Amino acid sequence: MAIELGHGDVLKYSLWPPSDYTRAKLVERMANNLASLSFFSQTYERIQSPEAAQHAKRIEEAAFVAAQKEADNNNSNNNDGVESAAGTVIVRFYTTHASNLMLETLKSNKNSFSDAIEGVSEGKDLVPEQNQEVVAISEGTEISEADRVFDISGGTRAFLSKEKAEELFTPLLDPGSMVTDVRLSNWSFSVEAAEVAARALKTKKDNLVNVNLSDIVAGRPELDALKVMEIFSSALEGSRLKSLNLSDNALGEKGVRAFSAVLKSQDSLKALYFMNNGISEEAARAIRELLPSSENLETLHFHNNMSGDSGAKALSEVVQHARSLEDFQFSSTRVGSDGGIALAEALRSGKSLRRIDLRDNMFGLEPGLVLAQTLQLHTNLREVYLSYLGLEDAGARAIINALAGRALQLQVLELSGNDLSPAIAPTLATCIRSLQHLRILNLSENELRDKGTVTVSQALLLDHENLEELDLSDNKITRIGALAAAQAVADKVRFKSLNLNSNFISEAGIVAVQEVLSRGTAGLKVLCSMDENEEEEEEEEEEEEEEDFEEEEEQETEEGRSEASEEADATGLSNLQIS
Repeated sequence: MAIELGHGDVLKYSLWPPSDYTRAKLVERMANNLASLSFFSQTYERIQSPEAAQHAKRIEEAAFVAAQKEADNNNSNNNDGVESAAGTVIVRFYTTHASNLMLETLKSNKNSFSDAIEGVSEGKDLVPEQNQEVVAISEGTEISEADRVFDISGGTRAFLSKEKAEELFTPLLDPGSMVTDVRLSNWSFSVEAAEVAARALKTKKDNLVNVNLSDIVAGRPELDALKVMEIFSSALEGSRLKSLNLSDNALGEKGVRAFSAVLKSQDSLKALYFMNNGISEEAARAIRELLPSSENLETLHFHNNMSGDSGAKALSEVVQHARSLEDFQFSSTRVGSDGGIALAEALRSGKSLRRIDLRDNMFGLEPGLVLAQTLQLHTNLREVYLSYLGLEDAGARAIINALAGRALQLQVLELSGNDLSPAIAPTLATCIRSLQHLRILNLSENELRDKGTVTVSQALLLDHENLEELDLSDNKITRIGALAAAQAVADKVRFKSLNLNSNFISEAGIVAVQEVLSRGTAGLKVLCSMDENEEEEEEEEEEEEEEDFEEEEEQETEEGRSEASEEADATGLSNLQIS
């Protein structure tokens, strides 16, 4: 492009290629966006700033190479740069390509993104034409969190009238709005208010990515609530959502079917939430029937429902097809042995679980054994919540052995309320030693007693510098176990919480624990309340525990010597027979 300066002077400049300074500023902007978008998003994994900077540099380089090829194809005879309209097209190609690569980075892990970058150099198309998630950065424009998210969910729960809805949803009707995420929780919509919201949502339907419709009909009569659900469902029908949250609505089968229009049209969902919905066996079957595909599901949260075994079996078919599932929650759903086995077996279709939460069901031993076989396949686990499943020692031992030496990145392990005895402690200790990234260990409401607590504490004593929380409350522990636990965590820099409440620790024992912690790096502040220890029985209990502990140690030593002697005798007899 040329600009006349007068006196015959002409200033020439080109829109392409960009200067080194422009490219560097784009890298800086993209790095900031990657870090901030991944931090605020509920869908994408967090990208730390150093990693974001590396990704941004690679993104810009790949986009520049692709755009340069486009420029060469369009202007092969011009050596002075790409000018005027053609230059604008190339710049837009460059920035849009970078935007698409940013999206791929947010959606993918590092390895698959590396493959995607290589694909660009080979001329492969990275992002489908229909993709609605592109983060626009072309011509210096950024989509901030405020522009991307329409959120009216804050504040106290209240009924929403038509007039208030018209006020709240006015920004969504702006033609220039770039909203991709909608959060409507905490408002109870009247039918008229829902119709106002629906008109606004329809204008943004093609751009929507994440929609949260949790808790939108509280306190409404059933007929009105069902009508509201149907209105929202129709408004979102045909959208290509990545995340849909229908939690905290009293759905039942009627409610699930009221959302049938939107559910039937979602074949690319990555996250689906049904939390606290009162979903029965029939409602679970309706979900299975209406959802066209679960192949892309990465997150499925299902909590505090009443689905039972039959509902679990129905939804296990959804789980079975979700081969990329990373975050699976099926807690407090009245699931027994048959349903537990069905879910555990369904999870074998993939190997990508990072978080599993099955708390507060009635599994028992057999599902625990089946689940153990399944967990062996999922070596990327970060969080495992298996409390209150009735596993007992046998089921827990199988699961612990499945995790030991395999789930090396595990950060959270919860096994509360499973009737674990001191006999499980050596197996648990072996597993703990292999989990050097462990942050939270919850073994509350078991019966580990002092012997089991000492064994577990010794496993935590060395290394485990990331440990933040240890819960051994309600385990029939006396001063011996409490001191062992305190000594295990006292010098851990990141440690935050030690729970020893609801045990049999005397006042003198509590003081001793406080002294150990106060001398350590963690400090006294990490000790939770100790106000529910049964002090009246304490002295007698403590003396008995100490005597039992010493007797058990002596007995184990004698048994070990006896077994060694018997083994030697057996070996000698065997050798004699062979000769």
